[in-house]
Amino acid sequence: MDGFSLDAASIGIFLLVTLAMGGGAAWMTGSGLARGWRPFWHCALALLLIAAVTRFLHYALFEGTLLSLPAYLVDAAAILAIGAVAYRYTRTGQMTRQYAWLYERTGPLTWRDRTSAPTP
Repeated sequence: MDGFSLDAASIGIFLLVTLAMGGGAAWMTGSGLARGWRPFWHCALALLLIAAVTRFLHYALFEGTLLSLPAYLVDAAAILAIGAVAYRYTRTGQMTRQYAWLYERTGPLTWRDRTSAPTP
């Protein structure tokens, strides 16, 4: 199987390996590093390694191309997106729970200063 084809089997493999397995690992990594108050670049490096592991899983389990830059970039983009959302979601919860007198949640991924809240 080609490293970057768009037939039904390769889409199913992408959904299983990259999104389900790699995405689950990315979510746990992003959330865990945010809970440990690590900077985001630590998370980004770990997520790029997870993308390399998912590329290896494509190769080892489904005879995909191991060294395919386009396939790695697609895997890395999906995994970085999932991990970044997990990191930001967890960090938003931390900031609004631990510093409730300073910040309020404005959405699932954002917060703002309480002093900048609009007054009625």
